[in-house]
Amino acid sequence: MEDTTGSGAGDGPEPVTPSPDPYETVPLVRWDGPWPDDDPDSDYKRQVADHRLLDPMDTVRGLAEALDIPVGAVVQHILARWATAGSSALMELGSESVNRMRRIFAEAETEGTDDARLAAYGALLGMVSWLSHPLDHPEVYDPAVRPSTQTD
Repeated sequence: MEDTTGSGAGDGPEPVTPSPDPYETVPLVRWDGPWPDDDPDSDYKRQVADHRLLDPMDTVRGLAEALDIPVGAVVQHILARWATAGSSALMELGSESVNRMRRIFAEAETEGTDDARLAAYGALLGMVSWLSHPLDHPEVYDPAVRPSTQTD
């Protein structure tokens, strides 16, 4: 299977030239610690340790075979997608929305009370409800699914 892009001029897509520098080869390691009890990253480290029992390559190989994509391409996609998830979320939400959410948290933490934190929860719940409205009500944007307003 040849990897191509549509950016070339002429009869059709030009083949993509692989980078002369291959990607770093990284062994998969089944790690289970240790880490200190007060480690601020202990939740993430616990997840890493919990997933050591799984072999992700079974899924990767199956996906690669089913889609006729090289295993390395699937791994590269998974890593790139995961590594850029925060950036993608920021682009989808927009910096204004993210900054509004940060201000809600900052104000609640500055006040430092349970009431302020509950108010922040309510404010964020309202924002998420507003953002998810089109998911719950597709008729908002798609006239094909709007209820009929005609009368007989």
